[in-house]
Amino acid sequence: MSSSKIAAFRRLHESGCFVIPNPWDRGSAVFLQKAGFKALASTSAGFAWAHARPDNKVTADQVLGHLEEIAKAVDIPLNADFEDGFAAEPEHVAANVTRAVATGVAGLSIEDSKRDGGEPLYAFDLAVERIKAARAAIDKTKSGVLLTGRCEAFLVGRPDIKEVTRRLEAYSAAGADVLYAPGIKSKDDIAAVVKAAGPKPVNLLIHGNWMTFAEAAELGVRRISVGAALAKAAWVAFAKAANEIAEHGTFNGLSPAGPAPNLNATFGG
Repeated sequence: MSSSKIAAFRRLHESGCFVIPNPWDRGSAVFLQKAGFKALASTSAGFAWAHARPDNKVTADQVLGHLEEIAKAVDIPLNADFEDGFAAEPEHVAANVTRAVATGVAGLSIEDSKRDGGEPLYAFDLAVERIKAARAAIDKTKSGVLLTGRCEAFLVGRPDIKEVTRRLEAYSAAGADVLYAPGIKSKDDIAAVVKAAGPKPVNLLIHGNWMTFAEAAELGVRRISVGAALAKAAWVAFAKAANEIAEHGTFNGLSPAGPAPNLNATFGG
């Protein structure tokens, strides 16, 4: 682990607002660092797609290897999308969080959505215990890695802002350093989450042109991530060009509008 990256990551959360974009491989991570971003966050979906898997269908070992590769590839902090901790039981979440800290990440998130079907969210009390376990595991490492508590209600068909804020308040009390409710979009919902978080920073997911950086900052958001949106944008362009060749035998998609990045120069040092 890098204490300097962790310290830098903590400073970013102390005031103002910053964007933490989501690379899906080593190349996209290096590109984003060279573009001037001060921190990065992994994307579970982007990583899964790059390995021909659907989101949430990769193993803990695969993700841990990915996190280590990205953390070593860049000189800026990396926050890990650590899904549900790859376990249901708090003690197993703690064990996996300990392994995640060892990859060199500066932060990680634990979400409350389940993998096994049925009710989409972990029961409230268990969800809180899982955050407590993650907090204890991080504290035991003495690393200072930041813990983000995520309430996935809006992403899994439970768009109840009262339940979201109830859970986030509990996650905060359980030791989360950052609060996050992906899927919220309205200014009222964002303001409610910021209020529930109190002095703790809030991460907002923006994956479309429905809010600007300035508007999010005005609402008190401290950190903005884009989730799988950058990976999806790359896949959209790729799929459009590939399907055009396969279906029509034409190659217009290989000449995208605007100047292409000079990747040889970007990755040449």
